[in-house]
Amino acid sequence: MSDRLFRLLSTLGAWVFGLVWALPLLYALWAAFHPSAFATHFDISAPVTTGNFIRAWEAAPFARYFLNTVMLVIGIMIGQFVICTLAAFALARDKLCGGEILFALILVQLMVTPDVLIMENYRTLQKLGLIDTLTGVGLPYVASAFGIFLLRQTFKSIPKELDDAARLEGASTLQTIWRVYLPLARPVYVAYGLVSISYHWNNFLWPLIVTNSTETRPLTVGLQVFASVDQGIDWSVICAAALMTSAPLMLAFLLFQRAFIQSFLRAGIR
Repeated sequence: MSDRLFRLLSTLGAWVFGLVWALPLLYALWAAFHPSAFATHFDISAPVTTGNFIRAWEAAPFARYFLNTVMLVIGIMIGQFVICTLAAFALARDKLCGGEILFALILVQLMVTPDVLIMENYRTLQKLGLIDTLTGVGLPYVASAFGIFLLRQTFKSIPKELDDAARLEGASTLQTIWRVYLPLARPVYVAYGLVSISYHWNNFLWPLIVTNSTETRPLTVGLQVFASVDQGIDWSVICAAALMTSAPLMLAFLLFQRAFIQSFLRAGIR
């Protein structure tokens, strides 16, 4: 009886926490599809409208912001895949002089938040002439310590006999990585790719500092136009803009949630 009561309380607690987590989203849905007068007045008979989405789309160049964001997150993800794969393979398979020390330094980087390096990164990009460019926004993130760590642990779990067999067949190092390691580590790449896209899609502080023009601003920075108090704050339009910004991520999660969870389960760190 106690076990049954415990399971019941656990289920009830999960539902309560889930409802609390969903409340901001439920409010955003209500405000976005109702006139401003009903943003904080929850009347079941309130008229439903899509005008807030039209006003939000016309208030800012969302098409350009979407394009900038997509180009940014895909560019960062490709750069991370290439650099992290090569670095992880070298640390996992090649007997580098001081390789363990180098790997330890990479792990130390995990304890340094990106915000600490904002000033130095900005000065570096300023010297390179990359301020107010998508390249400048993404460049500090193309080498990921977490990605290197995750892929190294995955590569170390792959039997070295497969590596030797590929070399006996005449495969080069890059061909071995492409034909042996990448297929076997595909769940890890899927999981890490989804995490990378989610993080950089929502990244705000660094793009806000580096970008100055509409041609380079991502969605998160573009949303600040709705925070202006000069003409008042319309929460219905803000919620509509926020939903348009987060809709691709929510849709991706709904479509790939099973693959996302299974990828992390299969990518257990060994």
